Amino acid sequence: MSFILNIETATKNCSVSIAKDGQTIVCSELADEGYSHAEKLHVFIEEVITKAGITAQDLKAVAVSQGPGSYTGLRIGVSAAKGLCYALNIPLIAVDTLQTLASQAGVTDGKIIPMLDARRMEVYSAIFNSDLTLEREIKAEIIDENSFQEYTDKLYFVGDCAEKCKPVLTKDNFVFLENIKYPSAQAMSKISFDKYQKSDTVDVAYFEPYYLKDFMIAPPKKQD
Repeated sequence: MSFILNIETATKNCSVSIAKDGQTIVCSELADEGYSHAEKLHVFIEEVITKAGITAQDLKAVAVSQGPGSYTGLRIGVSAAKGLCYALNIPLIAVDTLQTLASQAGVTDGKIIPMLDARRMEVYSAIFNSDLTLEREIKAEIIDENSFQEYTDKLYFVGDCAEKCKPVLTKDNFVFLENIKYPSAQAMSKISFDKYQKSDTVDVAYFEPYYLKDFMIAPPKKQD
């Protein structure tokens, strides 16, 4: 049997799960407006390992959300995942954040558009078919009333952008699944196990999160 630790910290949801052969057996998570990932992540990791009734040495791999998403959240998650992989000498698996989010829709028709907030009317988005194959690549885009107008089949929107996007995305075939706001480590289990079986892993030393946009640091204010 293969136990995999899944870590998802790309958004406000700090989420950790243990999966056995692709099935989630325990998950701890908290969606906190204050982004308490630095305080909660290692607590959650210890918690899920204990609840699963295993030890860290039983893990076959660690899977981490690779982005896009919060710069700080991604750094915290990837740093923790790398540390565990180094210490346990096990492989690191990178899981696309938007694929995880799309998988939570659970639909069998149309297309799924996961969107994560990127400030103002900009979002990180992709388009998946209902079988979770990628139809359109991940990109940062500004949403307006013309977005996705070329699609005539049903589009299911998931993510934390419903509040700002619903007023402009008003076609009858647009459906907002507003209860699915953040990606969860619980939904990473099947994806990470599939990658593990194919030996689809990344280099622990050189792997970096997929930020999509450069991290911008505001210049210091001039002193009077």
